[in-house]
Amino acid sequence: MSELHLLSTEQLITGLQNKQFSSAELTEHYIKRIDALDSKINSFITHTSETARAQAKAADEMRAQGDQRPLLGVPMAHKDIFCTQGVLTTCGSKMLHNFVSPYDATIVSNIDKAGMISLGKLNMDEFAMGSDNSSSYYGTVQNPWNLERVPGGSSGGSAAAVAAGFVPVATGSDTGGSIRQPASFCGLTGIKPTYGRVSRFGMIAYASSLDQAGSMGRSAKDCAYLLQPMIGHDPRDATSIKYEMPDYVQDINDAQAAAGDKPFAGLRIGVAKEYFGTGLDSEVEQAVRAALKKYEELGATIVEVNITDPEITLATYYMLAPAEASSNLSRFDGVRFGYRCENPTDLIDLYTRSRSEGFGLKYSAVS
Repeated sequence: MSELHLLSTEQLITGLQNKQFSSAELTEHYIKRIDALDSKINSFITHTSETARAQAKAADEMRAQGDQRPLLGVPMAHKDIFCTQGVLTTCGSKMLHNFVSPYDATIVSNIDKAGMISLGKLNMDEFAMGSDNSSSYYGTVQNPWNLERVPGGSSGGSAAAVAAGFVPVATGSDTGGSIRQPASFCGLTGIKPTYGRVSRFGMIAYASSLDQAGSMGRSAKDCAYLLQPMIGHDPRDATSIKYEMPDYVQDINDAQAAAGDKPFAGLRIGVAKEYFGTGLDSEVEQAVRAALKKYEELGATIVEVNITDPEITLATYYMLAPAEASSNLSRFDGVRFGYRCENPTDLIDLYTRSRSEGFGLKYSAVS
């Protein structure tokens, strides 16, 4: 029982199905590990331990009555960018330090319907704008592998929590790398799905044309298990795609069974030559080349491709994303919800001081 946090999501599912342990025991194991270790890592903003214990007890009762949902009773945690009914939802900002959401984001309700147990809300760069998780109002997140290193961002709390064994999987969001980069920093797998595959309803916006929710875990299959209940058309999100939902876990199983010791047979991996050479750290290049070699050994075909000049694409991103962020953050004005300055003299003073005091230093221009 002391090693439960080392099990994969699939192993946890099998263990629950075979009654090797209960959801209550599993949930308690993770809660105790978080309580013992997270003071050094700071991956959580809000703990929902009592609610999780009640959910786990209910999950065990439902499983005993024949409920076959595979994820029933498996713990997880949400990046604090997703609205969660009755729970503090801060986006890592003082601006929302007192905001308790009156509704669930679509992915939160979908994951809840799958029977998973939420252990709380995870730390992040303020309003998802950052790459090292040091801009959070709730303090910097540390990399569990080396407490003197950053976990990446903006989903740094999600990455750190999974890497530390506090949860087997966690949700994240990715606008310009906010799942993929911290997954890399913490030795995990992170997936940013195709835009529109996952509903953005209830996900606090950074740059609306780029934001997408995704999953983080220690393997592709872990990510697939969490991503499965997240996907699907949502009429409340105008950008949500109407598309037949694949079975990601089954697809992985089928590919592994068909390919044997060459699971990547038939897969073509494009390698953009523009990203190699000048400006790339030699150790990073060596690691990437070693990974590509391993993919080839597993059956993949490596193909060199040309893409748009990285300087152009980066400039385009930094033109679009901050413009959309400015528009989205303008709703935080001290009037309807969130932080409000004391004793404003007039409307302009209310706007100016609420934003200056509520946002971190990097957002002063929003005022």
